[in-house]
Parts: sequence; structure tokens; C-alpha cells
Amino acid sequence: MNEPAFYLPPECWGAEVCLRGQEARHLAKSMRLDKGSRVALLDGHGRLGRFRVCGVDRENVQLELLEEQMFPRPAARAAMALAASRAVRRGFFLEKAVELGAHAVWIWQADHSQNRLAPSSEQSWRSRMIAGAKQCKNPWLPELRLLPKGIGEVAVLASSADRRVLLWEMQENVPLLSADTAGQEGLSVYVVGPEGGFSQRELAALDAAGFVPASLGRRVLRCETAAALCLGLHWWASHLNGTATGNAAQ
Repeated sequence: MNEPAFYLPPECWGAEVCLRGQEARHLAKSMRLDKGSRVALLDGHGRLGRFRVCGVDRENVQLELLEEQMFPRPAARAAMALAASRAVRRGFFLEKAVELGAHAVWIWQADHSQNRLAPSSEQSWRSRMIAGAKQCKNPWLPELRLLPKGIGEVAVLASSADRRVLLWEMQENVPLLSADTAGQEGLSVYVVGPEGGFSQRELAALDAAGFVPASLGRRVLRCETAAALCLGLHWWASHLNGTATGNAAQ
């Protein structure tokens, strides 16, 4: 689908739908689309549809469904547990996480995080993810969770995962993350610490929870860089392993 893409919550989906608020203003004012234009809508739950614009006013756009596709979740699912860090770089990472097909993003409060998690930020972070999905037409939005209680919450959420990986730089005898580890079928949870590093308490908790260390190389990376690189390697490896599905055709 080459049409410009917009987001419609799954509960609003139907044969005749209405875009409201920011999405409607973007279509009518920023994109300057009018009656008869064709657009793509995604619901973040695997559905992508082609619609025709039937009517436009200041705050509402009426659309008619022409065709739709359902995309299965990828067989290889990556959950990225990223320690809370400076907000100025977090938005960029959230968009990259959508483009790279993350199944989930968990932002957790680390002992050495420079900032405290603010629950009021969740909606703006979700908006950045929606923007990323519209840009790349990923029909699946990652699950976004804020974990203010820290590493214990990460361990609980990861308890049912198929693989648990601790990304830890500058360690001796730690194997590189590779296609033998990343991109495998099932759920893989990757945890990245803050720029101040993991505390000993957190490392002990991760070890007890069954996390296995892996390296991204000997260069010290910013936490968002490490997380994006990890997701990129998972995406690449899933294609090598034949576990990459659920992607919309451009």
C-alpha cells in the first residue's frame, strides 16, 4: 500500500469509519487530502486497510473501507526492557522499536537511572510509536509498559519468555549476540541497563531470573543505541532464521 497511513483504534474499525482529532487534522490540513482520496489505516493489532475518503470537515473525516488485510504476529518476538533514561532520546528509540518490529517495550526504573519514570508521559510515548507505525506501515504496535518498581517487575514479566538475555558491555568471555541467540521463534526478552550501569542488586536479580549475558561488542554504547542495535540484530536474524512474519507490504 503506497497511500499515506493513519491510525485508527481497533474498537473503531468498521466498513464506515470516522477519523477524529489529530489524525483528522493531519489528513485534512497537513496532507491536504479531500473527498475521493485513498488512504491506509492501521489499528496496531495486525490489521491494515485501504479506505476512500467520503467527507472532510474541520475535526472529522468520514472513510469507506475498500479492502483490508490481517497480518499474523511474527514468530520471533522481541521484548526490549530498557532502563529509564533522558527523555530527549527516548522518543527516537520508540519510533525505531516500531520500525524494527519489537513485540514489546518495557521502560523500567533502574537504580542508576538519571530520571524518574513519569506515568503522565506514557501517552506521548505511545504517540511516538504510532507515528513510527504510520511511517513504516507496521500493522503491529509494540506493547508499551512502564515499570516504576524496577528490575523485579522485569523479572516477573520475563518469567514466561523462551529466552532471557542480559546485554552487558565490556565483559570478558561473554559471547556476541548472534543469529544463534537472536531472532529465534518464541519470545525473547532483552534487558538494557542505564548509562550508569546495572547495580549489583539488579545483576543478582537478573541472574536469579535466568538472564544469560550477551555482548554487542566492546564499545560502550548509550542505552538507546544498544537497544536499537539489539532489535536490529533480532530483526536481521529472524529473516535469516525464517521467523520474520507479520510485515505489511509497502
